[in-house]
Amino acid sequence: MAYDEELAERIRESLDPASDVVEKKMFGGLAFLIGGNMAVAVAGEDGLMVRVDRAEFDALLDAPIATPMVMGGREMTGWILVTPTALDDDAGLREWVERGAAYARTLPRKR
Repeated sequence: MAYDEELAERIRESLDPASDVVEKKMFGGLAFLIGGNMAVAVAGEDGLMVRVDRAEFDALLDAPIATPMVMGGREMTGWILVTPTALDDDAGLREWVERGAAYARTLPRKR
């Protein structure tokens, strides 16, 4: 399954270019890593995967636009899947991208 190229471009525009962002094709989509840690990813055509602090995970799921990310039949705590309709406006997309990027910056850098 191909990922949404338009969404990928909008994510690029939302990220600070000075923030050590690296793009990597993963899981049939396109991931954006900061300091070697995945921050967000275009999840095929299913929306946006966002890495979040586990302490905020449950509260963020209160929004009807966000569900736990499930991969291989297993729920991935700390990863949220944001529906494509929630990403239609740039402000909404930017909020989720910034959340994932901010959390990735708190993690130890990977080589």
